[in-house]
Amino acid sequence: MAGRTFAEKILARASGVPSVRAGEVVEARPDLVFSHENTFLVNKSFSELGVGKLWDPDKIVIILDHRTPANNAQTAAVHSKIREIVKTYGIKRFYDSGEGICHQLIVEDRLASPGQLILGADSHTLTAGAIGAFATGIGATEMAGIWATGSIWLKVPETVQITLTGHLGKESYAKDVALHLLKKYGPSGADYKSVEFTGSALLELSISSRMVLCNMATEMGAKTAIVPADATTSSWFQETDLPTGDSVKSDHDAKIADKFQVVLDDVPPLVSGPHKIEDVRSVEEASGIHIDQAFVGTCTNGRLEDLMAVSRVLKGRKVAPGRRLIVAPASRRIMIDAIEMGAIRNIVASGGTVLPPGCGPCLGAHEGVLGPGEVCISSSNRNFRGRMGSQDSEIYLASPATVAASAVKGCIADPREMLSNDL
Repeated sequence: MAGRTFAEKILARASGVPSVRAGEVVEARPDLVFSHENTFLVNKSFSELGVGKLWDPDKIVIILDHRTPANNAQTAAVHSKIREIVKTYGIKRFYDSGEGICHQLIVEDRLASPGQLILGADSHTLTAGAIGAFATGIGATEMAGIWATGSIWLKVPETVQITLTGHLGKESYAKDVALHLLKKYGPSGADYKSVEFTGSALLELSISSRMVLCNMATEMGAKTAIVPADATTSSWFQETDLPTGDSVKSDHDAKIADKFQVVLDDVPPLVSGPHKIEDVRSVEEASGIHIDQAFVGTCTNGRLEDLMAVSRVLKGRKVAPGRRLIVAPASRRIMIDAIEMGAIRNIVASGGTVLPPGCGPCLGAHEGVLGPGEVCISSSNRNFRGRMGSQDSEIYLASPATVAASAVKGCIADPREMLSNDL
């Protein structure tokens, strides 16, 4: 009998059976679930079930991050209601406005561990796969069902393995690798698949960089994306007293639906857009395109290593006249570290605006919404029409370094040229 994949092992354990195979439907019990402002909708559906008591408050996390601080009176009312929900049900793991983005905090605070089944009421829940968890997004109604029963029906996904070899070149990052994959396989290249990253190049990628890869796998249609736990994962957890959990990886003879290989040496700084995430070209090809706004942040690229890359580009330089640079750290802890390391000072001194930790303008709700005809280059994960505001605006995606270089030039620019004199 063939070996088992990561996904098959995790879902077998979560459903209490010896073995499952891709294509089977199982009743799984998650180790951790979370929601954000849509907790309001989760509770509405939960209340209609008439259960009255949560399955397990200690396994539920609620984080306010999408519209924080509240952008209008309606949002403020939703936030107040969620605070009441947390108190009523005794949910201890609650992060109020300003603490950061749900996907960041789940990993940063070591709430996610290798081998867990994690379900979040947000499509980018896959981010937690960076530490070796099976993490996937579900809807608010499905989350209400878990609140009531502690279980959910899931179809076991097939597995796609992406092997990373070689070394990233100067000013190329995990974001460029993700855009390379989207150019090659498109927005449906991994529909309902478990994307498993393997290969020697992973040893050079931090947990933050791995989070980028798993986060962006959402845009390939993946059900989940994982980096099996390794020495880097162990080091990440050794910074705390928390257990590392179970290290799980696919067997060498497991049935893999498809295999791809990416040589990182061949991945230059890339730019995606506008409007279609698979519309990817090199930064040289996109160079010179006018921008009005540059944005660094989100669950994709708002971490410390991203802000440090921005700081290196901006140090001693200014944001181009008539342009806007907006930076949103992914968590309070990241903001504090960036302040202590001088990155925030460099960003502000250059003319940039630093937002409170949270999602910021990514979803087009507030703190940097685009007007008609405006063009933004962003480190976020989506660039479809109207994502950040006006239907008549345009969004290009790139790494934080490319975004920062573009803010200085006032048009899409290659960070390698800007930093060539800094070596």
